Amino acid sequence: MLWGALPYVVLALLIGGTVWRYHYDRFGWTTRSSQLYESRLLRIASPVFHYGLLLVIVGHVVGLLIPKEWTAALGITSTAYHAMALVLGTIAGVATLGGVALLIYRRRVNGPVFSVTTRNDKLMYLVLVLALVTGLATTLLAAGAEFTGRETVDYRETVSPWFRSIFYLTPDVSAMAAASLGFKIHVLVGLALFALVPFTRLVHAFSAPVGYLFRPYIVYRSRVHTPDRRTRATERGWG
Repeated sequence: MLWGALPYVVLALLIGGTVWRYHYDRFGWTTRSSQLYESRLLRIASPVFHYGLLLVIVGHVVGLLIPKEWTAALGITSTAYHAMALVLGTIAGVATLGGVALLIYRRRVNGPVFSVTTRNDKLMYLVLVLALVTGLATTLLAAGAEFTGRETVDYRETVSPWFRSIFYLTPDVSAMAAASLGFKIHVLVGLALFALVPFTRLVHAFSAPVGYLFRPYIVYRSRVHTPDRRTRATERGWG
């Protein structure tokens, strides 16, 4: 149920919920920005959180979608891979966790911001923090076991094949069942987070402003207000 059926339930909620939200709640498809209430902490917390999260996503893409044999073919040893994962994963995890901690602190201590925080937001923050904490913990524990020589189960031989098998429509339940308890908890929390995405402010992640890269420039021209514009003297320079 957990590793064979639950992923497809979550996918159905993620895709179906996103389509439903876009169709029936298009005006609610927003982060409900609170920048007008407070911006000093937001200018620090938001970039730290988003850039850290971007690194976390890149790390998950590499770790889950790229088979172990591919990195070995490139000459990257298991020790080098885990060392790189430890360094980059720790930086990304700490940055993201620190950013979300500042965002939560800002919401709690600032009255106007706290007043617009819904129960939905609180649940989202709780699951998001749990996902970050469990992910950072599994990264540190797995890397520590690797470098101390303790016997451990490589997630690229358990979690990664299971994740890829979901999209082949033949979930490798036995591979995920062989993973360590820490990774199982992290995966379950991650599935809960994906299930919440369409129904929380996290849905704005599907609204990346890609169009800004291709839209034409907006030209602004100043306008001088005079009683009679026809008698206004022509000014040299930019109009």
